[in-house]
Amino acid sequence: MAKPENRTNLASCFVATIFLIFILIVVFLVYFTLFKPQDPKIVVSAVQIPSFSTSNGTANFTFSQYASVRNPNRGTFSHYDSSLQLLYHGTQVGFMFVPAGKIAAGRTQYMAATFTVQSFPLGLGPPTVNGPSNVGPTMEMESKIEMAGRVRVLHLFSHHVEAKAECRVLVALIDGSVLGFRC
Repeated sequence: MAKPENRTNLASCFVATIFLIFILIVVFLVYFTLFKPQDPKIVVSAVQIPSFSTSNGTANFTFSQYASVRNPNRGTFSHYDSSLQLLYHGTQVGFMFVPAGKIAAGRTQYMAATFTVQSFPLGLGPPTVNGPSNVGPTMEMESKIEMAGRVRVLHLFSHHVEAKAECRVLVALIDGSVLGFRC
């Protein structure tokens, strides 16, 4: 027959094991509900073309895009390998690197990107689309911004996160005014 001391030790070990399992379950639940990493959100607020000219079937202009990046995580978002691309009928006509940086937990960072697009032929794709009757011919471009980085949670866990925004921009060929954009 087992001694009472052994039963007490066995019961204590059993209670301690149950308690440790309960603590681990609570830690995982808190981690996956409160600290679960999420992708940052990019919102494009404005697109402008400050200078625009067309000649001999080519266009060159300056492109400006204003965006905000919100970090919904409880850890800092460190981003790298970020870029802004401007595409016309699938062909890249403009490109800009977004410098590496950090966005604090729960904060929003505002970004402005401006670059010059060198001459490119307007006949790269299908013919230009006629806009509303009072605007004349238009062209549609696509703007893509991509941000990749990591979020470190509780200074222990590091997660890879990405944010992307794709916008279609409609521009009047007469004066280069932005008629609208949709993201």
